[in-house]
Parts: sequence; C-alpha cells; structure tokens
Amino acid sequence: MQTSSERIFTTHVGSLPRPDALAELLLKKERGEDFSIQELEDQTRIAVSEIVRKQSEIGVDIVSDGEMSKIAYSTYAKDRLTGFEGDSERRINLDLVPYPNFREKMARMTGNQPMRRPKCVAPVQVKDREPLIKDLANFKSALTGVDVIEAFITSSSPGVASMFMPNAYYNTHEDYVEALGDALREEYESIVSAGFLLQIDCPDLAMAFHTAFQGITKKQFLERARFHIDVLNEALRNVPEDSVRMHICWGNYEGPHDHDIPVKEILPIVLDAKPQAIAFEASNPRHSHEWVDWKEAKLPDNKILIPGVLDSTSNFIEHPELIAQRIETFTNIVGHERVIAGSDCGFGTFAGYGKMDPDIVFAKLEALSQGAAIATDRLKY
Repeated sequence: MQTSSERIFTTHVGSLPRPDALAELLLKKERGEDFSIQELEDQTRIAVSEIVRKQSEIGVDIVSDGEMSKIAYSTYAKDRLTGFEGDSERRINLDLVPYPNFREKMARMTGNQPMRRPKCVAPVQVKDREPLIKDLANFKSALTGVDVIEAFITSSSPGVASMFMPNAYYNTHEDYVEALGDALREEYESIVSAGFLLQIDCPDLAMAFHTAFQGITKKQFLERARFHIDVLNEALRNVPEDSVRMHICWGNYEGPHDHDIPVKEILPIVLDAKPQAIAFEASNPRHSHEWVDWKEAKLPDNKILIPGVLDSTSNFIEHPELIAQRIETFTNIVGHERVIAGSDCGFGTFAGYGKMDPDIVFAKLEALSQGAAIATDRLKY
C-alpha cells in the first residue's frame, strides 16, 4: 500500500454510480426477469473502463472498479457461494423507528432497496469463480494506460455477509461466520494475487448494532464484533497486511443516526484487525466530532488512516478548503505520511437506489483532489 511523504493521496470507499442501462440489467437479474447475459457482460466491461477513466481524470489516486458488476456490496456473494435462497425480513433501523413520516419521505425520494437478502439454508462453499475472474480481468483492462497510484477491489467481510444474509442453517452464529470466512478467503487471496489492493467492507462492526443485531446488548455486540475480527484475521492469514484496507461505517443513509455506537467503543476491536489501513466516517454530523477519539486512541505505528472527508449521503459539494481542514485534522494526529483522504462511504451502495446525483458525485471527488492539493501545499510551510 503506497503512501507519500510529498503529498496527500486521495481515494474513496469503492462504489460509484452505475450507468442507468447497467443498473437496469442488474435489477432484472436480481428480480429473476429475462435479460441478455452478453449485454450485461458488455455493459459491465464498458462501465468499468469509463469509471476508471473518470476517476483518473479528476485526480483520484487510488481507484476502484466502482463495484459495477455488483447489485450490492453486502449481498453479491449469494451469487458466488452455495447455500443461499429466497429472501428475509427487513428490520427497521432503531434510529428510524420513532420517525415513520421521515421513513415514508425517504422511501419516496430514494426508492426501496432492490436487492434480495436471502437466508443461508445449506452449507456455504465457493460455487462460481467466474464473476470474480471477470471482475479482475475487466479492472486490469480498464487500468491499461491510465495514470493512477494504485487500484483496489472491495469484498464483503464474513460479518457483513452474515448481517445481510441471515443464518437459517448453522447451529450457531459463530459457526455461520466461520463458514463464510472459509468461503470468502479464496476471493480475498485472488484479489491480492492479481495485484490489487483488497478492501474489506465491515459495517458489521458499527452499523449492525442498530440494524441487524439490534436485539442483543452492547456487551454482546462487542463480543460478536471481536469474534468477527478473529474470523476475518484468519481468512486473511495468507494476505500481507499492507495489501489490505478495511471500511467501517454506521450505515450509508441520511437519517437521525442517534443510535449509532460511538467509535471509541469499537476502536480497540477495529485496531486489532489485520488490514493496515482503516477507512471510516469523519464528515457527517453524527461522527465528525470523533476525531478526538482517534487522537486519544493508541494507534499502532503501522496503521494508515483513511478518514472520510466527503459526506456520501449529501449532494452538497464540499468546499476544497473544508476538505483540506478535515485532512489536516488527521495529519496532525498521525502525520501526513499515514493519511489518505477518502469518503464517508460509497456513492453507489446499491444498484438503482439512492439520492446521490452522479454528476455531483464526480464534482465532490474533484473537490476532494483539490482539497488534498491545498493540504499538500501547506505541508511545505
């Protein structure tokens, strides 16, 4: 994983807006409707090439494939692993329970999440390697001749897979998460072997407290989070720590978020994870104050911070000066060599869902590059 003593690198969390035509094909596949497999493959390849080019043009240093091939970061594994069928009941996020009018308003604005959340009803094993092989090939091709520092591909953590695709087969939650870790290990290793950085998405360490795991106590949640990290570390046993980054978040949606577990309560667990870099929310009104907790934490010397300096739920375009100030908040904690400027979360979490305007997303990312340049210039004085 590259950092620089001369300037601040930029990145984001991974997902980016998909073209409408591609999103519609992914939705047809998800709904079990007729669609052209060849057209889906062609549209995906073109979309990856275009999204990589756009990131490079606006100055993003560490780029992704935008998760173009995936219906959702949290459930794509159902198509690559055995054991998943049907759908499961959604639970209302605890922070949204008191506000039914707001829930209805947001549903009208953003639509309903399109993906199925199947249950695990049989043993989890690798079923289909072809989707990952195509992802790797499309990304490699798209990067040819493009000026970027590094490239990363996202993968679900075992914990987040268990969070969105509930267990109805294994005797215990622990048995289920261990099975997911065993099955996902091959994907993790393949991504790194192909020459990419691996990003593990871990909302199960924060968001799950007020969503999927809301029925357990805080003590039980923290114990579960600790177990999830143990399983993740085991699944990463053959992957160098400097090839991996992880993302934690409290849910990529506009809402009260007044039931979010504070970062200081999960930090001791997060810091025991193998990935060298940690991407986290640092811009939105519920978590921007928590830079103090990062300052007071005992951060290992090898850890790299990727603070979110862009809000991923707002169509405001942050001023580059504000972005620079947010970056400097964290360079003052660990030094500029250990900070990469990022976003709070993704900009295309689910295909065909969300209120973020694609053109504004790229304007925000361009502002990110401008803000990082301002922060870099101030390093010289």
